[in-house]
Amino acid sequence: MEDEDDNQGDPEMKASEVNVPSDSKMGEDIDKLQSLLDSERRKNEDSLTQIKYLQADFENYRRRVAREVQEIEEYSTASLVRRVLPVLDDLDRAVAMAGKADDKGIVEGIRMVQKSLSAALENEGLQAIVAVGRPFNPELHEAIEKVQGGDGAEEIVVEEMRKGYTFKGKVLRPSAVKVALGTREGETPG
Repeated sequence: MEDEDDNQGDPEMKASEVNVPSDSKMGEDIDKLQSLLDSERRKNEDSLTQIKYLQADFENYRRRVAREVQEIEEYSTASLVRRVLPVLDDLDRAVAMAGKADDKGIVEGIRMVQKSLSAALENEGLQAIVAVGRPFNPELHEAIEKVQGGDGAEEIVVEEMRKGYTFKGKVLRPSAVKVALGTREGETPG
């Protein structure tokens, strides 16, 4: 036993007895670990890139859905406003005809209803198209009748048969108009 105790404290012990790996074996292990670490880093970078793409796709999806919901709300409101326009037209005609009536109370009542309805629709985004005296624009006006007598080369709206409206910047119903034809170069009116 004395021999065993003597060997444990012996600083001159051989490397083969301690089982210490050689320098070449450690170098191979370090290379393997470095290669494994590089591989895992690439996987992490790929995963991070995929997550960023998914996040961007989700943000785009969220914006698109919000825009579609807004368009649906505007379309449904525009549909309602379009169905109410004939009522507004009838009120306009009633006000025009009421000037001839004897009962001023009824006339004033019709005007109040017309103003209230017009104001409510304007708050939702309805705007009347100004037509008379303006150049004819086929995007805003529908020519019902054409007459001679325009000064200059432009066709000018001289009378509005039915009001036109835009809703939130888009034409909801074009104005039905009478257009004075302009004279072309070299052409004499009449």
